[in-house]
Amino acid sequence: MNHSPNATVMPDELADEAAREGDDPEIRSILEEACRLSQMGFVALARVTEERWIVCQVLDRIEFGLDPGDELDIKTTICDDIRKSGREIIIDEVAVDPEWRTHPVPALYGFESYAALPVVLADGSFYGTLCAIDPRPRALSARETVERLKDMAARIGEIISSKREGPAS
Repeated sequence: MNHSPNATVMPDELADEAAREGDDPEIRSILEEACRLSQMGFVALARVTEERWIVCQVLDRIEFGLDPGDELDIKTTICDDIRKSGREIIIDEVAVDPEWRTHPVPALYGFESYAALPVVLADGSFYGTLCAIDPRPRALSARETVERLKDMAARIGEIISSKREGPAS
């Protein structure tokens, strides 16, 4: 299903840092947990800035085709909306959602269901998103599911914050 037509590999300091920060067994475990909970085929931690969307860590069971350090054009993502608003976006089924059924991003990447939640660091700054997509509709918007996904995003924020703080003296 490789639907990442805008993927680029641009080795640089930010991309290297994102891949390094995502290379963590706890983060991989959280992505596995998110995949089990949501039944989504692609789950990733993305570093999102005003200008960039970079994969930190990924669990890809649908052959979307991204690896840590890969990048999508920020303008072709919904995660930029999350960066701006600080709020999650959950879509159970694009085809029947009046807000999203004509949006170009789901058509570009071929997904029918979508979940992305902000990952915020201990200092309150926005880091990126815990995001998931699947080509099939998924029941994601139940309150318990959203709360559990929010908890996972918060745990990732704590892990990244700890890494940035370094070992306690």
